[in-house]
Amino acid sequence: MNGVGRTITMPLCPLDYRYGCQEFKHIWSELGRHERQLEVERALIWAHMQLGRVSQTDYEIVKSIANPTSVTKERVSEIEAETRHDIMALTKAMAEAAGEAGWCIHLGATSNDIVDTAVALQLRDSIVMLREQLCLLIGVCADVAERERDTVMLGRTHGQAAVPITFGLKAAVWLDELRRQLVRLDESTPRIAVGKFLGAVGTGAAQGENARELQRLILTHLGLGVPLATTQVVGRDRYVEYVSWLANVATSCEKILQEIRNLQRSELQEAGEGFDVKKQVGSSTMAHKKNPIKSENASGLARIVRSFIIPTYENALLWHERDLANSSSERFTLSHGSALCEDVIAKTRDVLTNMWVDAERCMENIKSQRGLVMAEKVMIDLVDHGIARDEAHEILREASFTAVANKEELIDVCSRTPAIVAAFSAEELEAMFDPANHIGVSGEIVDEAVELARSAIQ
Repeated sequence: MNGVGRTITMPLCPLDYRYGCQEFKHIWSELGRHERQLEVERALIWAHMQLGRVSQTDYEIVKSIANPTSVTKERVSEIEAETRHDIMALTKAMAEAAGEAGWCIHLGATSNDIVDTAVALQLRDSIVMLREQLCLLIGVCADVAERERDTVMLGRTHGQAAVPITFGLKAAVWLDELRRQLVRLDESTPRIAVGKFLGAVGTGAAQGENARELQRLILTHLGLGVPLATTQVVGRDRYVEYVSWLANVATSCEKILQEIRNLQRSELQEAGEGFDVKKQVGSSTMAHKKNPIKSENASGLARIVRSFIIPTYENALLWHERDLANSSSERFTLSHGSALCEDVIAKTRDVLTNMWVDAERCMENIKSQRGLVMAEKVMIDLVDHGIARDEAHEILREASFTAVANKEELIDVCSRTPAIVAAFSAEELEAMFDPANHIGVSGEIVDEAVELARSAIQ
């Protein structure tokens, strides 16, 4: 309440004012839900017309009013305040607008025939936009992999320098994972975007002997899948699969963003998030800072997406042919999970689009290791010269620890190690310590990953 006793409505959820794109959020908005429920009610009457139960004249009237201009959300809300039932409020408002044709509104349906089928439309439309965003991200990631195909850098395991890798291979790993996410989405969509129209407990009794045909007509007309068996509701395993995919792809994005954040650390500075040096502020007090705020922002949102997994699984545990404990929860899990996942994907694409990679710094960091990260190749080549693998490993282990203890270059220690000197010339040893000779088949892998990814998004 304000000072003169009027109620002031203020945005509460950050989705209202901070995260997500408006087009996507509209799908899950109150109006978006209303639009799709009207569409489902219209499709029901259309199917009845196809089966001869409703005249074309009555259908045309229903069709003409089945829109949010004729049947406003405000009027539905007014009726719901009295009835305490959202779908009954909807059907009453439609009947008002339809006049004499209102007799056939909601004919033979139960509330969740409308609700779950409308949700299926929301899921279908969300999947379309999520797929578009994912394809755009895959395209940008392919560009990065191709551009940095031969950029040599340190590979790291356990947070420590391991052996050389290429930035292109690092990006190819991201790329192939994103491609798999696209495959998963395409494979699961027919299982997810499914409605239902077999009444209160799934028998179709209220629809008579044509119940299954009526359901088929409605759902195919709406572009949705047709289930075999349902209760009063669509099986929530479908929602589990959808939210699990949201969590999975959000995690893939966070993995990418986390790596970029780590590579941007002051002691590494090999790659990082773009920064507008003319306008952007990194810190209110530390004027030199260039914080990876978009990567951090999206990483935080990805964690929220994953948090919806548990309630989604619990929502699948309904009593008998259903109870209502899932309904309120799903208003959050499906809407927020979808909108935030789209936001995470879009921000990840933006980060990759504007990301910088410093090839010179990558090489400097390799050189700072004093050749230790080349020990593996020397060991393997010793084996090829007839030295047992375990013995070769011990030779390089001792040489490496000597180099560390004396703060020497490993190549210098190797140059005075009898077994190594006996096996290789100075020129051969020098070649072994060239980082470019340690990337193996990285280039081939990058090329194939890029080709597969670009084929997938065409």
